[in-house]
Amino acid sequence: MAAEPAPPAPPPPTVLNTAAVAALPFRVDLPAGVQMTTGRPGPNFNVWTIRKGETSLVMIYAGPGSQFPIYDGQMVNAGGRSSIVVTENNQRLALEHLFQRTTAPAEIHVWVASVDGEDRILAERIAQTVDPK
Repeated sequence: MAAEPAPPAPPPPTVLNTAAVAALPFRVDLPAGVQMTTGRPGPNFNVWTIRKGETSLVMIYAGPGSQFPIYDGQMVNAGGRSSIVVTENNQRLALEHLFQRTTAPAEIHVWVASVDGEDRILAERIAQTVDPK
């Protein structure tokens, strides 16, 4: 019996230029030295990664239904979003945000990647700037 061929590998991530970032269904402030790349798209959804070099800082999902929340913490509803807030080293950090919309994409889910130290602080700061259009 012949083995089935392996599925094709997903395309490599593509770095988005300024125009491509501006065309997304949300706004985000990307500081110098940080870039956004495409992720693994699926039926009716897309995922992007905000990176500093090879380090993933923030992930953003836009589609019909996310897996919010992925982190444990206090749920806070403010500014048109639900956020998961934790306390680390006596500092409150919002590690995850969910925006629910009446138009597509119905949900925009933003979460901080598993990074530490200054990268974690930078990632949380970037995640706070995401706002649906």
